Amino acid sequence: MLDDLPDSPLERAQMMENVMVARATGDVSASTIVYQFLRREFMDDPAIKPLLPDFVRTCRTLDVFWPIIKNQAGSYAERRQIIGTAFNPLIEYLEGRNRAPADNIASDILETFDVDGVHALWTKALNRRAADPDGAITIARTLLESVCKHILDKREGGSTYNDKDDLPKLYGKAAKSLNLAPDQHSEEAIRSILGGAMAVANGIGTLRNKLSDAHGRGRAGGRPLIRHANLAVNMAGALATFLIETHNER
Repeated sequence: MLDDLPDSPLERAQMMENVMVARATGDVSASTIVYQFLRREFMDDPAIKPLLPDFVRTCRTLDVFWPIIKNQAGSYAERRQIIGTAFNPLIEYLEGRNRAPADNIASDILETFDVDGVHALWTKALNRRAADPDGAITIARTLLESVCKHILDKREGGSTYNDKDDLPKLYGKAAKSLNLAPDQHSEEAIRSILGGAMAVANGIGTLRNKLSDAHGRGRAGGRPLIRHANLAVNMAGALATFLIETHNER
């Protein structure tokens, strides 16, 4: 049975979804062996595990899953919809819908700059945009802070910042070191662009404080949506790439 499994992760994810739909709609012959094998494989992949539906992460067998989905929805149509919606982030990730060309450009530059630190953060932020918007926003801020610190370490010996400096301060110091501060230029168009970049860094820090998982929330606290996470991660990647390219040229 396991010998007939498809090779691609996308088709394997779709097979797992189909097996769970079959069990949720009364097919008691749905293969628990296939489910357990695929679940273990996906759970062992750090990039995929956060994208798995909650019920996959918590249900080791289809017999455990059955009463959960049965109590959650009475009709077969509702159960299919619940399972399909829960699998969407994983399917879209494997189909590449959540990766834009800009993701690949930033990935190449960040990997060359620091594969174990900065690039690892970038990969983690990309992977969490759909499944964990809170965490993705936090990692976006951490990514940009790390790039600023790396640049200051290389250009200033790390003596110009301390552990209490937040993202706006770190970005301002890195920009000044790279001659990217608005007040270092006289041409209005350049000043405007560089001022906008600084405003974006400030905004990512603010978004992280307001909507990420870095702080506790009250009952009325808002939760970020996927589009908020996409915005934070994409802007952090663009700014990080801009800083690194400038550093490399100088």
